[in-house]
This record gives sequence, C-alpha cells and structure tokens, in this order.
Amino acid sequence: MTIKERPTSDFLAIVVVEHKKESMTVGEIKNALHERGFGILLAIAAIPICLPVPVPPGYTTIFSIPLFIFSIQMVLGMQVPWLPAWIERKSIKRESLEKIIAKANPWLKKIENRMQPRMTYISVHTWERIIGIFAFVFALSISLPIPMTNFPPGWGILVMSLGLLNRDGVTILIGMIIGTIGIGITMIVLVMLWMGMSLPSFY
Repeated sequence: MTIKERPTSDFLAIVVVEHKKESMTVGEIKNALHERGFGILLAIAAIPICLPVPVPPGYTTIFSIPLFIFSIQMVLGMQVPWLPAWIERKSIKRESLEKIIAKANPWLKKIENRMQPRMTYISVHTWERIIGIFAFVFALSISLPIPMTNFPPGWGILVMSLGLLNRDGVTILIGMIIGTIGIGITMIVLVMLWMGMSLPSFY
C-alpha cells in the first residue's frame, strides 16, 4: 500500500513522523498534504479546532484562517491550494502536531471504518464546490469568540473533508448536518447574548 492509498489517519501520522525537524511551517504541511487535494488540507486545519487538545495561544487562529481561504478556493473551482506567504511561514512545533494527531487518530479511524464510496455519481469537483460553501459558513461561526460553539462547525468541516477523501456522499451530508446544527447553536447563543440573558454555566 502506497502512502497515497493509506487512510487519512495513517497518512497524517506518517507525514509528521517522517518530518525530522523540531518544527514545521504551515507551508511545509500544505506541500506534504496537498497531493490529496483540498479534502486533506481542510481536515488538518479543522482537527485542532474540533478537539479539546491543549495547544499554545494562537494555534486555532493559524488553522482557522486557512479554512476561509481553502473554502473560497473550493467554491471558485481552483485545482491547486494556495496560502499567503505570511501564513506559510508560520511555524508549528512538531511535538504539538504529534499530540494533535495522536488525539485525533482514534476518532478519525472510527469515522473511516464506516465510510465507503457512495453517491459517486456526483463528481468530486462538484462536491468540492458544495463543501466549500458550507465550510465557509461554518468557518464564520468558528471565528466568533464564543466559547464551545466552534466544536460542531469544526466537526462538520472535518467529517465533510473525510467524506470527500473517501468519495462518500452520505458522510459529506452528515458533516453538513453536524455543522448546520452548530450554526443553529451559535445563533441561539448570539440571540441570548443580544437579549442580555445569562448563558448556561458550561459557557
């Protein structure tokens, strides 16, 4: 089995393990992953957002900005992912990436084990455009500084991305539903804040 044929969970682990330096730039991560297209790049950007992994301040911002950029590029039908040079130069400690991947892999494997090619009559390119629209809206919700509301949209993007990588239209739709529920939760919280109501204690 070649690295391109491996499940996404294994592929991410291999990319980090094979990189020997103490840190990786965002550009190096993008170049290592972009052979699988936008799906893998959205997935790796969403993982730190949708998992309660302790990371240094600013890491979620580093990963949330690419969600906006990649989603717009998907809607526009671009074939090659692009990031501004200042983002590509951002450095991330290899140890932090290893912790994120280790935390995410059990969940990724559970999702991957349930996926199979479905609804393949819809082209990957068409799916990318549709996912791009949903991912952009979900990323808007993630960008709001409201505690705990970024997890459902983050999971929506992650599940959609895995569905795209495995050509599983049903999984893509499930991701859309998860993220849309997250948007609903965010809207409810915003209305409560606007009305001056106190939020539940877990906020």
